[in-house]
Amino acid sequence: MLGIGEELVPLGRDVPFAGHVTDITFPPGFLWGVAGSGHQTEGDNDNSDTWFAERTTPSVFAEQSGKACDSYHRWREDLDLVTSLGLDAYRFSVEWARVEPEEGVFSDEALDHYEAIVDECVARGLVPIVTYNHFTAPHWFAKRGGWLDPDAPALFARYCDRVTARFGDRIGYAVTLNEPDLPRVLSWLGLPDFVHDLERATLAAASEAAGVPAYRLGNVVLPEELDAMEDGLAAAHVVAKAAIKARRPELPVGLSLALMDDVVVGDDASVRDRKRAEVYRRWLELAREDDFLGVQNYERVPYDGDGQVRPPEGAVLNQMGTEIEPESLAGAVRYAHGVAGVPIFVTEHGLASNDDTLRVAFIEPALTALGEAIADGVPVLGYTHWTLLDNFEWIFGYAFHYGLHEVDRDTFERRRKPSADVYAAFVAAHRIPADLADPVEPVEESA
Repeated sequence: MLGIGEELVPLGRDVPFAGHVTDITFPPGFLWGVAGSGHQTEGDNDNSDTWFAERTTPSVFAEQSGKACDSYHRWREDLDLVTSLGLDAYRFSVEWARVEPEEGVFSDEALDHYEAIVDECVARGLVPIVTYNHFTAPHWFAKRGGWLDPDAPALFARYCDRVTARFGDRIGYAVTLNEPDLPRVLSWLGLPDFVHDLERATLAAASEAAGVPAYRLGNVVLPEELDAMEDGLAAAHVVAKAAIKARRPELPVGLSLALMDDVVVGDDASVRDRKRAEVYRRWLELAREDDFLGVQNYERVPYDGDGQVRPPEGAVLNQMGTEIEPESLAGAVRYAHGVAGVPIFVTEHGLASNDDTLRVAFIEPALTALGEAIADGVPVLGYTHWTLLDNFEWIFGYAFHYGLHEVDRDTFERRRKPSADVYAAFVAAHRIPADLADPVEPVEESA
């Protein structure tokens, strides 16, 4: 591996982050795709909790989502981009706030919209991977306290039932919840106190504006409410999965987790192990009863006995401030499967950077390391890159860029980046169609 920080050179020669790229194969039928979410791309999600919180004063959100990428209207154009990359899977989310804009009132128009996306995916040979909740929820739900409300799991299950009844027979995988562990992950990042203060002020302002005691979002959480929030989310996953399975028993159902590749520097693993126990273990154990686990990885974080080890001087960093390490995905996948014991689907993976040359250099070694994990016996069903488009990245607004395409903020024109070609070329070189070989049974790791 080259020293971090060396000058970038064209792909195909030695590049930063790239180790020796071996000849690897992926299982027959392995799915290659991209991932996105409703609120971050659709625009005008004005019945949602996040839309409301973006407009409070003060607000932890750096800017408002507005039209986002206008994907609610341009979704066919987005699917054109997906198919142009030669992919066979598309992960997107259904916006609960659109489907149930008022409590107990379901919108046929919204259900028709998402059903059209599913049908168009199928027509194009794309496997739809549908996320039922990607952080955002209806405004009315947040007014009830969000996931702190004792009735939240049942309300979510009712919504999941409606969605599955409409088009669950045509989707390939169902993800109930996106990163329910994220608030706990963020609690370990050492964010400045002013961020936490601003989160608290945002929730207070939203509660006052909504005229309720506790207006609560899924991804802006008070430390003292973390345990109760996770209790609500865990219960919601269980009953939502049951509702989905009641409509379509054979549909694979799971949840997705934010998983850093937490590694140890030196011989004291106590801090790393404590983080794993506090942040991930509950969810990995819950996932043991699921059909698969979605792994979402962006970073490797080193720990010694005193805490997180900061990047060395001159290291190349992503926009989150951690050192870029392509093999972090493979590390997260190995760990997740080792604890959960179920097949893995990489539901998100990518790089936050305004410099696409870093993404160009990052993709191939990351996917090569993933292939090596598969060769070692970790069952991985597919990979969806985050993300198709530069989009609204929550509290960071539009400043963070993960996309394979940039989006003009005024015209919404999509412009393909070189990294999109790199990803497409890797997929073309490593795809093995399912009908060219007999299905391979997942290889379980030895105890």
